[in-house]
Amino acid sequence: MSDSLLLFLADAILIIHFLVVLFVVGGLLAIYLGHFLTWQWVGNKTFRLLHLLAIAIVVLQSWLGVICPLTVWEMALREKAGAATYAGSFVQHWLQYLLYYTAPDWVFIALYTGFAALVLISWYLVPVRTNKHD
Repeated sequence: MSDSLLLFLADAILIIHFLVVLFVVGGLLAIYLGHFLTWQWVGNKTFRLLHLLAIAIVVLQSWLGVICPLTVWEMALREKAGAATYAGSFVQHWLQYLLYYTAPDWVFIALYTGFAALVLISWYLVPVRTNKHD
């Protein structure tokens, strides 16, 4: 594979990673905001299960000390292309800046666990619709 293709794939993974983070964080904001604005879709069972699953995976990885596979794949592609793991295009630079910040592991474990607790609480505060039209 050419270096440019490897870097393109690494950038694609970075964008997917950003979208997953956006789904997890934005999804919770949408659930609570949607409750107050009476958005029916925030009670959709499939959406809520996917959202819960996404944060559950993040929390499990943090508890087990496992690095996100998206991060591993992205960095492996960059390394194989001979690129620095935190340098590149404008979009790449800012996405990495937002996603990869430095703090002790316990900070991330606490943040992810607290966020997951908010997601679980949302199941009670903003009930999931269970009718057959979901």
